[in-house]
Amino acid sequence: MMRSLLCVALLCVSVKAMADATSFDTGVVGQPPSGWTCGATGRGNPKWTVEADPSAPSKGKVLRQSGSATFPWCVKTDAKLSDGWVEVKFKPIAAREDQAGGVVWRWKDGDNYYVARANALENNVSLYYTERGSRKTLRYIDAPVAPGQWHTLRVDFAGSKIGVSLDGKRYIDFDDTHIGGSGAVGVWTKADSVTAFNDFNYGITRP
Repeated sequence: MMRSLLCVALLCVSVKAMADATSFDTGVVGQPPSGWTCGATGRGNPKWTVEADPSAPSKGKVLRQSGSATFPWCVKTDAKLSDGWVEVKFKPIAAREDQAGGVVWRWKDGDNYYVARANALENNVSLYYTERGSRKTLRYIDAPVAPGQWHTLRVDFAGSKIGVSLDGKRYIDFDDTHIGGSGAVGVWTKADSVTAFNDFNYGITRP
């Protein structure tokens, strides 16, 4: 009886966790990272390249988006997650219209996926789903996002449950069922955002 109560209190479940990480340090400067697919939702000309950046947390190379498009994205298509987590370090560098860094998950294609992002111009964190190429807002929360500095953005998701954290603080907890099943994971920006990404990590949790 005591063991049963303890397991309920601690949410004891039998799971198998798988995790992976990408620092981009092995990438070729000036080229997209190997094993990733890059593009954009909507119109424009995104530019995703691996670049040297001594300020990077990994002290090596970063993935940088320096083009301009409606919603640029770059995804690791060989990573298929249904329930799990995605985390990345990002630095908003420059832009006039937007200074955003985000993560995507359950990415089916360039028109259907979830995205969470932080914005240095607006000082907020937000959660969206994109369906048939149209982005829909689920939640906005004010949060400090300093430009020119490295931040950590993380999303945890299981079934309909979604949690979004910035720099170790949880800002959003939300229930949504628009996009189910497994999909790829990756990073995202908006408009003319020049954003660097480093230390991309994800984990898959299976019963």
